[in-house]
This record gives sequence, structure tokens and C-alpha cells, in this order.
Amino acid sequence: MTSTTPLGTRTLGGLTVSTLGLGCMGMSQSYGTASRGESIATIHRALDLGVTFLDTSDVYGDGHNEQLVGEAIAGRRDEVQLATKFSLSRTADGGMRIDGRPENVRVCAEASLRRLGVDVIDLYYQHRVDPRVPIEDTVGAMAELVEQGKVRHLGLSEASAASLRRAVAVHPIAALQSEWSLWTRDLEVAGGGGAGGDTVLGVAREHGIGIVPFSPLGRGFLTGAITTPDDFGDDDFRKDHPRFQGEAFQANLRLVDAVRELAAEKGATPGQLALAWVMAQGADVVPIPGTKRRSYLEENAGAAAIELTADDLARLDAITGPDAVLGTRYPDAGYTYGDSPER
Repeated sequence: MTSTTPLGTRTLGGLTVSTLGLGCMGMSQSYGTASRGESIATIHRALDLGVTFLDTSDVYGDGHNEQLVGEAIAGRRDEVQLATKFSLSRTADGGMRIDGRPENVRVCAEASLRRLGVDVIDLYYQHRVDPRVPIEDTVGAMAELVEQGKVRHLGLSEASAASLRRAVAVHPIAALQSEWSLWTRDLEVAGGGGAGGDTVLGVAREHGIGIVPFSPLGRGFLTGAITTPDDFGDDDFRKDHPRFQGEAFQANLRLVDAVRELAAEKGATPGQLALAWVMAQGADVVPIPGTKRRSYLEENAGAAAIELTADDLARLDAITGPDAVLGTRYPDAGYTYGDSPER
């Protein structure tokens, strides 16, 4: 499916999408309460702006997010490149389990199609690689969905370099969704995932796999809107993350100050500069900043017009290298990482 949008398009392993996508998770969980009406209005506004690459998952809100997205795109399906994911589910104690068994692939896909109200999913990801199930078996079952016309393209999320190599031997992988931003540079670090000195980014590009960075705004931190841990409500999951706590929080604010300074020089907001940096990493990179509000969506879309010079990029790289941020990405308790070596 291809379309021409005001934002322009990029290609993820054969799937043409808008240059910028929209992460829909926050409309159902993790970032405090959300208004259903405003969430649907945000998706409609995204399509009007040419942000037509929508990202969801069956685990977001335990199915609620797929239902919400399905409702929002009803009547406009042909405008949308629709991505969803499977393999994660919540346990009774609030943790996560991974299930990459072939039989689960089929069950989850059928359920997602029903909730979304569509006949085909444009991009279907394994949300986390199941270390107990050979990835060849999981991807083989996903490939059957392509053969059946229920899925157009396959993706992996937070997979290691070694898993990418094994997956593409079974079926082409269009996209890798992983966290990548000015404060999360793990994709660029060599030696991850049992692939020797290779980077995950390098292996993906070796096989023509597009990159879909989630949390390209550092979970909102790089916008400059978060200045104290008190900014998080009780139902905001960020308050439990090491990067947002204690000394790490204060140290990481210095990175935001540097981003804010350059953004002011470019006539942009800090968030727009952070998104522009991600998009500048290659024509095969399509970030999916998440928001549940039209105002933030419109701000994010403005990042596509910002051009960063080689000097700008060098300046940002000097400030925000792989070791610049304090604290791990996730708390250890209750989180399932799959086979990705990064935390």
C-alpha cells in the first residue's frame, strides 16, 4: 500500500509509510488517563496531516488500544499503514509473559484482526522474541499469515542482531521496532545479542530492514516538559524507571538543557529537534512518537521540516553519546526483555 502525504514517505523493507508515524499506546495505558474522544480526534488529525503510519499492539490496554484504533480508522482504512504486535500478555501479578509459539501467533492475529475491524494488517511484529521458542518457528507461523493474505509485512521488536539474522533466513523482515533516541543509543553499540562485533542497526541494514524507533522523545523527557519527578502521576509508569529517579533524573536534565539550547537556535522546540535527529539517521528510519493529544501531534509533525546540518549532528552526538545518560531503560522487576541485551 502506498500513498503520497504532505509529510512525504519512507520505505520500510518494501512497505511505504509516512515519514513520521504515531504511537498509540498512551491512549490506553502507561501515561496516565486518556480521553477516548481526544484520542480518536488525535488519530483523525494525524491522518489529515499525513501521519498515516499507526502503531498499536494487542497488549496495550489488553486489547483496548486496537479497538480504539479500529474505531478511529473506520471509513479511512485505505489511508492507513497499520502496524500491530503480538507475543506479550500480562500475568496475574502484573508482570509480562512472552509466547512465541506458532499456535499463539495464529490465535493472536485473528483476535487483532477482529478488534481492529480490518481484513489485513500491514505490518505485524513479534513484540518480544521468546527465548523458549526458536525464532524460526515463530517467524514461520507469521509467514503463513502473509501467505493467507492476513498480513502484508513482518516485523520484530527489540530483537537482537542474532535473532534478526535467523529470522530473515525464514522470511523477509520489513521493520525492526526498537527504542532509539538522543538518550537511547543501544542500536548503535557493537556486540549485542550474540552477533560478535556487529551492531543491531548494522545487521538490520545489511538485510534491508527498516528501523522504527519508539520513544524517540525519550518518553517525553526530551521535550523539556518534565522538570521534576513530581510531574508524574501515580498511574504514570515512568516514575518507576531508573532514568527518572534521584541522581539520574537530575543528571539527565543536563542533556535536555543542551537539546533546548540548540533547538532555540534552530527556531524549534526541544521535542522537534529530538525527532529531527532521529529522522536524520537515515531514509530507512521512521520514528513513531506517541501522543494522545492533537496539540502534541501537530508539534511533532513540524519536526519533518527541520533540517540539521552536519555540524548540528556532530554537536548533538558529542552531547548525547551512548554513555551520556544515567540509569537503565526499564526497572528489572516485572518486565520481560526477550532476547534483546539492552535494558
